[in-house]
Amino acid sequence: MASRNLVLGIEGGGTKTDWIYLSTGPEGRQVVKQGRLAQANLRLIPDQALRHLFSVLPGEASRVGVFLAGCASEGDRARLEMIAQGVWPEARLTVGSDRDSGFATAFGAGDGIAVIAGTGSAVTGRKDGRVEKAGGWGQLLGDKGGGYDLAMQALRIALWDYDLDKEVTPIGEALLQALALNRLDDLSTWAQNADKMSVARLAPVAFSAARQGDAEMLSAIQGGARILADYTRAVALRLDFPDPEVKLVGGLFNHHAEYFDLFKDYLSDILPGARVSLCSESGAVGAAWLASRDNLPEPSALAAASLETPAEDLAAAATEQPNPRSSDLESLSTADLVHLFISEEGAVTEGLARCREQLIAAVDTVSESLKNGGRLFYAGAGTSGRLGVLDASELPPTFGVPPDLVQGIIAGGINALHSAVEGAEDQTEFGALSVLDRGVCEKDVVCGISASGRAPFVLGALEEAAGLRAKTILLTCNPARRRARSWDVEIDIPTGPELLTGSTRLKAGTATKVALNILSTIAMIRLGRVRGNSMVDMNASNTKLRDRAIRLVTTLKKCTAEEARVALVANDWNVRACL
Repeated sequence: MASRNLVLGIEGGGTKTDWIYLSTGPEGRQVVKQGRLAQANLRLIPDQALRHLFSVLPGEASRVGVFLAGCASEGDRARLEMIAQGVWPEARLTVGSDRDSGFATAFGAGDGIAVIAGTGSAVTGRKDGRVEKAGGWGQLLGDKGGGYDLAMQALRIALWDYDLDKEVTPIGEALLQALALNRLDDLSTWAQNADKMSVARLAPVAFSAARQGDAEMLSAIQGGARILADYTRAVALRLDFPDPEVKLVGGLFNHHAEYFDLFKDYLSDILPGARVSLCSESGAVGAAWLASRDNLPEPSALAAASLETPAEDLAAAATEQPNPRSSDLESLSTADLVHLFISEEGAVTEGLARCREQLIAAVDTVSESLKNGGRLFYAGAGTSGRLGVLDASELPPTFGVPPDLVQGIIAGGINALHSAVEGAEDQTEFGALSVLDRGVCEKDVVCGISASGRAPFVLGALEEAAGLRAKTILLTCNPARRRARSWDVEIDIPTGPELLTGSTRLKAGTATKVALNILSTIAMIRLGRVRGNSMVDMNASNTKLRDRAIRLVTTLKKCTAEEARVALVANDWNVRACL
């Protein structure tokens, strides 16, 4: 590899950062790796945070192209180059705006007009060396027709409707569901504190509302497509380009076919000679091409490598095998289905029993770490991640420990707690970055949770933790998994195939929850957070828990309920202090 030219292309926008790592040489070109990280807008993210983000990318590269949203001026480019130089000091750097890399992906060295509609929006055209632009002024003054603009209109429409009729309309309900909020009044508070990227992620709600007949939202989306068409025509006229090739780039066009169709219809009326098509390739390809155009073919010839784990790896997982006992679920009666589900749970108990020694080793590892000032981190994706966050969140009220002692890390962040986040578990670099962000060190333990044992996010978190000399635990329900490397403790619970093939929220989820119960509860016992079988450090924060606290003190101190209540009030409802 050292004899080849290594090229790293990075495009960062308001929602995500795509990257591709290429090797070129006399024998040809090869995509070594590619992936996705969190958003990277130069205007919205501090220098140190960008260096931190870039630190998990391949360090060995002869040429690096970094193209970020918000990089508009010479000063911006100088700042971005300085940031990149600190990460890749030996590389030849090329920096610029994501509209540059987006255009390069669409046209390479050719002429045409690229229309970008993602978090923001921008139109860039080139003909015979001349370049013209429209839009791209940021969310305060521009970005019409972009995700942020449409999402903000959705938020306003929901609140306007509420102000007029005091009713929560379907679009308001959809926004509350997407944000896991309870009341429309909470929407205003959320919006006042939300950043550009968080708002833009609501764009799918806007499109869904329009599809379901919301006239105001449909009008807003039509307006967004129309203004982007107007920008395109203006750029074409300035370039004297009556029949340009127009390529549409970005998530709004790629994920919402109706937006593509609306734009194409509007443009055909005002610029009938234009030839419109969709460009679905990653902007990171254009970034790599701009960094090393003398060594790379046109971007259209750069085939992207798959980001997914080979299908045969996943297909071989025990959790993905069909269960012969459930081959005809739809034909069974309710009574038979209930009996089948109950009987199948016996595999959970049997599987946990087979892993007794590994569970003991895991508990001892965690207990030793916590006693010595370390912390426990659960890292998981999907159901596994939610179970980790659930277990971590229940320890402070149950055992009175600080919330940073046991922490849950879930691929996709807080949104993944209540809805699926596309591709969140597929990036090892996301897992590595999450461990770095939490400040994991050699005193800590990172427990990766993955039913199949192959989630890239989880493996990336464990790999980074091991590099930081933290203890590592992998919890799976797939004993037959392929082992690329070993961790300090490995727990593979043999729960077998699920009744609903591949639905690991069933037996695998139950076994995982029990294993986490064992791990955290015994660790708390070892820390002295239990007396007998009583939660003497619980946080008595509501009526039920205060009643439990009174009964606890009454039993252990052999006093009356009133005496217990008076003592608890005097000690701010601290059970341990009373005892």
